[in-house]
Order: sequence, then structure tokens, then C-alpha cells
Amino acid sequence: MNIEEYISSGILEAYVLGDLTNQERAEVEKNLANYPELKKELAIIEDTQEKLLMQMAIQPGDHVKASLFEKIDRQKPEAKVVSMNTETSGGFWKFAAAASVAIALVSSYLAYDYHGKWKNTETSLTQLIAQNQQMAQDYNVVNQRLDKIEGDLHVIHNPAFKRVVMRGTDNAPNAMASVYVNESSNEVYLSIQQMKELSKENQYQLWAIIDGKPVDVGVFDGNIAGLLKMKTITTGAAAFAVTIEPRGGKPTPSLETMQVIGNVTKG
Repeated sequence: MNIEEYISSGILEAYVLGDLTNQERAEVEKNLANYPELKKELAIIEDTQEKLLMQMAIQPGDHVKASLFEKIDRQKPEAKVVSMNTETSGGFWKFAAAASVAIALVSSYLAYDYHGKWKNTETSLTQLIAQNQQMAQDYNVVNQRLDKIEGDLHVIHNPAFKRVVMRGTDNAPNAMASVYVNESSNEVYLSIQQMKELSKENQYQLWAIIDGKPVDVGVFDGNIAGLLKMKTITTGAAAFAVTIEPRGGKPTPSLETMQVIGNVTKG
């Protein structure tokens, strides 16, 4: 088995999301048992997607928790237990979907609760307006982040995009990043798995090796979450690499600072 081709096919991402048939899942699990490299790559994919959701999460204010528990203590409604059964490989993203539903339920409850307070007292009008504005801002932020996640997943699972894994050089043995390149539209997206943060004077710069020459694909910092759209390139990239350059980048790479590099699998 060609490990790099298997990883670049996107089947491990589909396995994590639970998008495979039972037969396909069984085949992936067989390969995971036989090839430690695949098991390591699967752990990286799961960790990357978990960090993506955690970095895009919003922490509710303390007043939300206090208000909810106060309401529960007063009313003491009869509890209902809902059984949830999730597939192992897709549990992560199903949990994310459940979290989205929970956000919607909490928002609905708060809207109802605020409406009652509005009718019963005018002294808390200013506070309610402020809370309502904050809720609207949080709602917009959540929507923007969900749109970002949806857009990233569209790229990751689009068969037109080929994943190229870039592994650490001697300068940064533990570093790792990936690019998703569409050879039809020439679009390039970057995903960071593990790269150190740089000083304010420096940035990372992505390069595509085309016809033996490095082509600038854009600069970036080491703390991005999710996918970052880079510059479009011409077809025929044989490899991608990342170097450390002065902020703003350079027309030619400083090869002695190369952090990660990965070859494009043909076919």
C-alpha cells in the first residue's frame, strides 16, 4: 500500500466524520491495525478537527448559568431522559451538531425569560437591552464561525481538492501542516497541525515547487484556526514547503529556515 496516496485520498477524514459504509469502515479499520502510520495520521486528523471546534466555541456569560439554575430550582420540572446512540467514527461531529442544538435551545429559553422580565418590571430595562444586544452579538459570531466550519468541511471533503501532507524538517522535526490544492481551479488552502508561533518580525511563507522553481503562495502566522485560503497557483506543483521569512514575505525562499515540506502525489 502507498501510505501517502491513501492519506491524501481523504478516506481517513471521511472515517472520522462517519461518512463511510460499513464495508468501507471495516476496510479502514483493518488498514489502521496493519499500518501504524495510518493510526498516527488518524490521531492527527481527530485532534485537528477537535481543536477547530474548540477554538471556535463561545463561552456563555456567568449570568446565563445563574439564570438557568435559578429557573430550574423554582420550577423543578419533571426530567425526561433522551437516549442518544452515536456511531464511534462519527461521534465527534454528531456531538458538534448536538452542541449546536443546545445553543439554539438556550437562546430560545433566554428570549422567553427576558420577555417575561420585560413585562413584569421596567427597572431592569437597561440591563435587559444590554443583555439582548450581547446575545445578538454572540449569535452573529456563532453564525460566522459555523459558516467558517461549513466552508472548511466543503474543501476537506471535496474530491476536487487533493491533500498534501507537509512534514517537519530537521529545523522543526515535530512541525506538520497540510495543503488542499484544486488542480482544476488552482485554489490552495492551508491547514496547520503543529507549528510554533513566531516573533512579530517574522511570518511563515508557503511555497509551491513548480517546474523546479519555488512560487510564492502567501504568508501566514502560526496561530490560525481552520483552513486559510492562500494564493492561487498554476498547475503542475510537484511539492509544497514552508519557510520562515521577514514579515510580509520575500520573492525567494530562505531555504535554511525550511520548516515543513511535502510532495504532491500524482494521479
